[in-house]
Amino acid sequence: MTNHINIHSNSGSSLWRESKTIIPGGNQLLSKRSEMFLPDLWPSYYKEARGIEVWDLDDNHYFDMSIMGIGTCPLGYANEAVNSAVKTAIDKGSMSTLNCHEEVELAKKLLELHPWFHQARFARTGGEACTIAVRTARAATGKDKVAFCGYHGWHDWYISANIDDGSHLNNQLLPGLAPNGVPKVLKGTAIPFHYGQAQELRQIVDQNLNEIGVIILEVARYKTVDVDFLHEVRDIATEIGAVLIFDEITSGFRACPGGMHRLFEIKPDVAVLGKAMGNGYPIAAVVGTSDIMEAAQDTFISSTYWTERIGFTAALEVICQFEENNVGDYLVKTGKELKVRLQSMFAALSLDIEVQGLDAGPAIMIKEDDALEIKTVFTQEMLKRGYLASTLIYLSTAHNNENLDGYLQTAKEVWTTIAAAVRGDSLVSMLEGPICHSGFKRLT
Repeated sequence: MTNHINIHSNSGSSLWRESKTIIPGGNQLLSKRSEMFLPDLWPSYYKEARGIEVWDLDDNHYFDMSIMGIGTCPLGYANEAVNSAVKTAIDKGSMSTLNCHEEVELAKKLLELHPWFHQARFARTGGEACTIAVRTARAATGKDKVAFCGYHGWHDWYISANIDDGSHLNNQLLPGLAPNGVPKVLKGTAIPFHYGQAQELRQIVDQNLNEIGVIILEVARYKTVDVDFLHEVRDIATEIGAVLIFDEITSGFRACPGGMHRLFEIKPDVAVLGKAMGNGYPIAAVVGTSDIMEAAQDTFISSTYWTERIGFTAALEVICQFEENNVGDYLVKTGKELKVRLQSMFAALSLDIEVQGLDAGPAIMIKEDDALEIKTVFTQEMLKRGYLASTLIYLSTAHNNENLDGYLQTAKEVWTTIAAAVRGDSLVSMLEGPICHSGFKRLT
C-alpha cells in the first residue's frame, strides 16, 4: 500500500507548538498530548469525527484504531441516536433553576442494573467522581487512610501517594507524577498495592491497624480480570470494616452496561462509572449502598454543572443502545477475534509482543528492546497510511469487519517492515522525528 499522507506538513502540528506557549502542557489531558503518539508529527487536532473516521485540520482522513476519544465512545463518534437525544435536550434547555428529570431517571436505571446498590450521585469526569467516592467513604468510616490499586485521577488524595519518594504511582499507570502543590500533611494517607497481590494488601492492613477506611481499585485495565483476587479484596474490606470501591471508569460499559463487576457476582460497597457511559458527552456516576452514600450528606460535595441536562440524557441513550443492541457482546466478540489475529501476526513475524487487556480494548504490549522506538515507528507508518494507531485499541460498534480487515492488512505491512528493521538493527533509521514519550515526567 502506497503512503499517501505527508506527515511532515500539517496544520495540526504547527498549532500544537503554538498551543504549548499559551496553554500549560498544550492541552487539558495528558493522554491526548501529541508527544504521547508522534512528537512533532502528530496531526493533534480534528475538524470532524464520525463513526471511527476522523478528519484533521488539513482534511486528511483517518480511521481511528487507537484510543477512540480516550475510551469514551463505544458507539462510535457522533452516534446519531445519542446526538439526537442530546440535541432535543438542548432545544428544551440544558440548564434551569429547576432540576432535570433525567437525573432521577438515570439514577433509577443504574440502580436497576446494580440492584445491590441503593443510591447514586453524579459528576462529569472520572477523577472528580473518584474523589466524591473516596470523600464519601472517608466520611462514612471516619478513617483517613486509603489503600488503592490502579489509576484514579489527578486529585490530591491520590497524588499524595508520591509525597514519600515519587515512585509509588509508577506501576499503577503513569510514572513520574510529581506531587507538587499537594499538601505534605497528606503523606502516608494513600497507600498503593498491586493488582493480583492480595497478600500485599493484607500487609498494608496489618501495618496500618484500624486506620484503613477505604479500599479502591480498578476491576480491570490491561490484565485479565482476576476474580479470585477481587473476591479476596472484598473479604479483606469486610473483615476490617473498610468501604470497598470499584473504579470502573475504564472497565465499565465495555462488556456490559454498567460495571464489569456485574459479570462476576462481586458486590463492592461503591462503584464509580464514567468515560464510555456518555459516548463522548461528560457524565460520571458514583453508585453505592445507602449506608455509605448517605454519608455524603455529612460532608460538602456540590457543583453547579453536575446538574446540567446533557450528560444524563446521553447516558440514558447509551444504556438503551447497550441493552437493545447487545453492544457489550459485540465489543467483546470483536475484541477477542482481533486479539487472536494480532497475536498470530506477531508470532509469525517472531516479534516479542503480547496482546493483552480487556477484550473490548486490546492492548499491544511490546516486549522487544527499544519498545518506545518500535511504538513510535508503528504510529508514524500507520499515520502515513491513514490510520490513527497506537498500542491501545478501544473498540466501538462503528468498528466493522471491513475496516478491521483493512487495519490488519495495513498493520501487517508495517509490522513486517518493523520486524525486518529490528532484526537488521536499522530501526532508528526509520524514525522521522523524536521518540514518543512513555509518561508524565518527560512531557514539556
